[in-house]
Amino acid sequence: MEVLDHSLVTVHAGQYAKNGRQDCGDSYFFTSTDDFFICVVADGLGSGKYAHEASQAVCAAVEENMNEDVDQLMERANQAVAKKRGAAVAVVKIHYAAQTVTYSCVGNIRFYFYSEAGKLTYPLPVTGYLSGRPQQYKTQSFQYEEGASFLIHSDGLQITRVRPLLQSGRSIDYISTYLDSIVSDSDDTTFIIGRLP
Repeated sequence: MEVLDHSLVTVHAGQYAKNGRQDCGDSYFFTSTDDFFICVVADGLGSGKYAHEASQAVCAAVEENMNEDVDQLMERANQAVAKKRGAAVAVVKIHYAAQTVTYSCVGNIRFYFYSEAGKLTYPLPVTGYLSGRPQQYKTQSFQYEEGASFLIHSDGLQITRVRPLLQSGRSIDYISTYLDSIVSDSDDTTFIIGRLP
């Protein structure tokens, strides 16, 4: 499990390949600067080598251009999978000073944002996947307060009752251990859980 322990955000990530294969069709990238947190999750179509290649191309494009805004990063991701298998892609960027979350997704990646006051925000994605063809994006922004938690995961993770899981009384260690325990090997799976202290 990968852990990011920054003064402004704590993140744990788990990733598992279908049936224990060598190549996972999912990829992710996240990092934090002193100004923002950036995260991308890409689920390559199908599984195996070519799904992995497509999702890796998306993450590399976002990492190389992470200072751009979310719409620009989605278009970078779209161009990265041209002539590849295609991928479901979600990008989230959190600006600490402005306390804003900006999110965009094409495909079946789920994102939940839970405020310390108990409000669960679940932005809806655009259906389909990125393939290099012209694409409309539905990018959404909202404010957050300190103590908020978030979860982003590929469709390999089957989870119900997200709200109780993200409540502030539960530590990130507890949540990531729980998510790890419910992963099956029937699909490529990625989850990223974080908290903004």
